[in-house]
Amino acid sequence: MNQRMTENKIILVQRRTRLQELIVRYNTIQQAQFYIERMGADFDDYVQEDQKYHQALEAAIAELQPLGRVQRLDREHVPSFIFGPEDVVVVLGQDGLVANTMKYVTDQPLIGVNPDPQRWDGVLLPFTARDLGKIVPEVFRRQRQVKEVRLARAELNDGQSLTGVNDLFIGRRTHVSARYEIAVGERHEQQSSSGIIVSTGMGSTGWFKSVMAGAAGIMKYAGQQEVQLNSQESSAFSWDAPYLYYSVREPFPSRTTAAELVFGRIDGEKPLKIISQMPENGVIFSDGVESDYLEFNSGIEATISVAQQKAHLVI
Repeated sequence: MNQRMTENKIILVQRRTRLQELIVRYNTIQQAQFYIERMGADFDDYVQEDQKYHQALEAAIAELQPLGRVQRLDREHVPSFIFGPEDVVVVLGQDGLVANTMKYVTDQPLIGVNPDPQRWDGVLLPFTARDLGKIVPEVFRRQRQVKEVRLARAELNDGQSLTGVNDLFIGRRTHVSARYEIAVGERHEQQSSSGIIVSTGMGSTGWFKSVMAGAAGIMKYAGQQEVQLNSQESSAFSWDAPYLYYSVREPFPSRTTAAELVFGRIDGEKPLKIISQMPENGVIFSDGVESDYLEFNSGIEATISVAQQKAHLVI
């Protein structure tokens, strides 16, 4: 009889591949192939990705089973799953799956595993399935370095809340202007814009970087001020930074709306408060997942702050 190294629980978070999603949608692999090839895409790429993922999944299970009690958890069940305080969380997938899982763990160490390094760069995926036999025992013994990740939190005055790993977006579902009142500290103003982006340190190399690059380009070519930004890192800040940055997209100044509070830092002393003036289609969503949102319509007040919850990414 095989003996496990410990009775610790290891939660292995997995996802469907693109091929599996197509089969769910079209019922059979033959119908999925017909659809993809009719669209002019390479169906073999879907098959190869699926094979690689399941090979990595089998390898991960083989590495983990001698180490503890392995529980496989599908992506769609992560939001409702209760992680135990002593659990170790292993995520097999792309960066987005790691970020999505971080929202729901607390102090548990999280290990990101790249199922296909030839396909995915994986900023949050420093390990392969074959590394787990070495990494997990080190995590059990607390001998492995862990990087703290700060998250963002939106809390509404009706009690609902939402956590963001990379960023939060506050605005309209559509491309029409969002109307709201914004307040930072003692300063407040009415605004009409394309929405507000709140970025964490982890998100500072993503949407935040795009905002800064766009602003630098506009300022440079408008002749108002030349802003120098290194193309890679100058706009980034640390993943464990105890603050966030907010950016207002395309604010429109008018007789009733201003454009002064368009960029700034959010910390423990200065949360961001936003009161919706949108009769319908106002939303707050996180990390680009538009289907996971809070309704943010007229009269609702949102307080944006650094989350007390932190994620712990094994590196």
